[in-house]
Amino acid sequence: MLTTLLAFLGACTIVAAAPGPSTMLIIKESLRSKRAGFATVLGNETGVFIWGVVAAFGLTALLAASEVAYDVMRYVGAAVLIVFGIQTLRAAWRGQGQADLDADVKVRSPWASYRSGLAINLANPKAAIFAMSFLPQFVPAGAPQLPTMIGLAALWAVFEVGYYGTYVWFVGRMKKVVSRAGVRKRLEQVSGGVLLVLGVRMAVES
Repeated sequence: MLTTLLAFLGACTIVAAAPGPSTMLIIKESLRSKRAGFATVLGNETGVFIWGVVAAFGLTALLAASEVAYDVMRYVGAAVLIVFGIQTLRAAWRGQGQADLDADVKVRSPWASYRSGLAINLANPKAAIFAMSFLPQFVPAGAPQLPTMIGLAALWAVFEVGYYGTYVWFVGRMKKVVSRAGVRKRLEQVSGGVLLVLGVRMAVES
C-alpha cells in the first residue's frame, strides 16, 4: 500500500509539473495577489476532485464514448481559454500602473479567482478523460474501487494545492521584481499569449 501511495504521489508530481492552462492561470492570478493566486489554486483543485469523483462513478466513460459530448466540452473549454487569454493581453496592453493594479486587487474578490480556476478545469474534457485513465491504475488489487478512487482524487487535489501553492509563494517572493511595470507587462503578455494559443489549439484539434 505504501509503495502504491508513493508511486501515486510521484505520478501526481509529474502531472502537476507539466505546463498547461491551469498553470498559466494560476501564475496570472498570482500576479494580482497571493490571495487571488491561492483562490485560483483552490478552484482548480475543486475541479480536479470533481473529475476524480466523476471518473470513480464511471461517468467520464460516457464522455469518452460520445464524440458530440466531447466536442461540445472542447469548444466550451477553448472559448474559456481564449477569453482568459484576451483579457490578460488587454490588461498588458493597457499598461496599468501600480495604483490601478492595487485597485484591481481590491475590486476583484477571491471568489472570482476561485471561479476562474474551477471553470478552466471543468471546461477541459482532457482533464476528465485523464482522470478516468489515471486513477484506476493506483487502486490496489482487492480494494473497493469507488471509495478508493474518491480517496485518491481527494489526495490528488490536496497534493496539488501544496504543489501549486509554491508557485503562488514564489511569485509573492518576487513581488518587488514582478511589480515593475515592464516585468509585469511581459509576464502578462506571455501568460495571455499561452492561454490564447492553448485555446485555439483545443478548438482546432480533433
